Amino acid sequence: MEHETVSRNFIEMEIDKDLADGVYDTVCTRFPPEPNGYLHIGHAKSILLNYGIAKQYGGTFHMRFDDTNPTKERAEFVASIKEDIQWLGADWGDKLFYASDYFDQMYEAAVTLIRKGLAYVSDLDAQQMREYRGTLTQPGREDPGRGRSIEENLALFEAMKNGEFADGEKVLRAKIDMASGNMNMRDPVIYRVAHMAHHNTGEDWCIYPMYDFAHPIEDAIEGVTHSLCTLEFEDHRPLYDWVVQSLEYPHPPRQIEFAKLYLNNVVTGKRYIKKLVEDGIVDGWDDPRLVSVCGLRRRGYTPESIQKFIELCGVSKAHSTADMAMLEYCIREDLKLKKMRVSAAIDPVKVIIDNYPQGQVEYLEMENNMENPQLGVRQVPFCRELYIDGADFMPEPPKKYFRLFPGNEVRFMKAYYLTCTGFERDADGNVAVVHCTYDPQTKGGNSPDGRKVKGTIHWVAAPFAVEAEVRLFENLVDEEKGVYNKEDGSLNLNPNSLTKKTCYVEQGLADAQAYDSFQFIRNGFFCVDSKDSAKGHLVFNRTVSLKSSFKLPTDGR
Repeated sequence: MEHETVSRNFIEMEIDKDLADGVYDTVCTRFPPEPNGYLHIGHAKSILLNYGIAKQYGGTFHMRFDDTNPTKERAEFVASIKEDIQWLGADWGDKLFYASDYFDQMYEAAVTLIRKGLAYVSDLDAQQMREYRGTLTQPGREDPGRGRSIEENLALFEAMKNGEFADGEKVLRAKIDMASGNMNMRDPVIYRVAHMAHHNTGEDWCIYPMYDFAHPIEDAIEGVTHSLCTLEFEDHRPLYDWVVQSLEYPHPPRQIEFAKLYLNNVVTGKRYIKKLVEDGIVDGWDDPRLVSVCGLRRRGYTPESIQKFIELCGVSKAHSTADMAMLEYCIREDLKLKKMRVSAAIDPVKVIIDNYPQGQVEYLEMENNMENPQLGVRQVPFCRELYIDGADFMPEPPKKYFRLFPGNEVRFMKAYYLTCTGFERDADGNVAVVHCTYDPQTKGGNSPDGRKVKGTIHWVAAPFAVEAEVRLFENLVDEEKGVYNKEDGSLNLNPNSLTKKTCYVEQGLADAQAYDSFQFIRNGFFCVDSKDSAKGHLVFNRTVSLKSSFKLPTDGR
């Protein structure tokens, strides 16, 4: 039997080579978020890639908070990030770490660099630092403090640690090359003074390491072998390597960069989302219109659908963008065989069957999912008064409209053939009640005389119906105008991104809990809202409609 050819992405090929060459004898990856906000779909790619690689090679996966900047970090973000990562299915086991766990070692590492003549204390402020740094075409100038003695630098750095300088008064810089073509290597700042309490270490420190210095040290201490990160860190790799080499770690980690995940016409920037939250345009970072991980979860997306989406996007060095249509395809594919298909009248119109006996109720058997018999069946009440969707009746229909209209006969799903005999309007002129008669010989939705009908309508028995709120979503931004206003950089918001409706659903949904999801026949997949839904006030978010414009490419990507 021929062996199937397995396609390997470039990261897997690099790891294969490292293992074959004996560079490493195991694989250890990490996901290192800064706890300064909530995770979004782009972070999901990094989480699932790092976790997936570790699992694939029988290695270990570390979860580590890069909490080196107390000015923006909060315990709230730490909690939300942990919850999101666990929900996505990445299991760090007992490998949960914080950059702040290593503040003592980072301080000692900085002292080591000073003793080696590879770091010095600078008096320049931020503006002067920019002036001395040079440009892409001109080399930088040496910092006046670059020639300080090792003893003076050691004393000044200790004074920085002891709180003897104000914020911004002194920094510690790496001594590398002010003429380097890579701006990141022009004596980057590796420590700064910041008199701020830290969410993990409290008031213990008033100096904090910069990310580019801390990150390679954390990786080296933990035994990370492959530090997988996005392409914006490619220019930082020489500094990453310089730090681990200068500190002579015995098994230096290797940084490999991959392309970020971009979505067309979607807001992912933290500062934009923060403003949307602050302005009350969305009701928090978990608003279902956002592609934050918690927002997608609240909307009804599943870890499996996001995993499939990331898989379809692939891993490469080339920047590319994906459409929301592909993410929607993934959630449809994941839910279509898993979820009950139930009736809901989104724009309810009452139907009265005038020849059906008053007070009679009969129970009809419905399949929970016609494509998946394993989900079983349920008994649904049928009676004289029902609710249907408003779109299923028209007083004056166009051609090829096969649903309910005066004089037309249709099938009520799994029930009977009904013929419309008339309708009533309310004071505003809207259709309020539709009158019908039914044929008792057509129970189950089939006619014994063989006559055919073209329309089949779902329904909810009015006396048993449960009132609920449904929330229908469109893109948060106006896709025709683009995400951002070209003149001032603001968002081109879609005023119709959220529509709330009162609807009626089957009585079996009365006790639905947060995150329970269902397919509402012909309307899409809906999920019980985790924030606003409550006993006696059900709220359903539409996860996705049933119609899709997305076609899976023939090569599987």
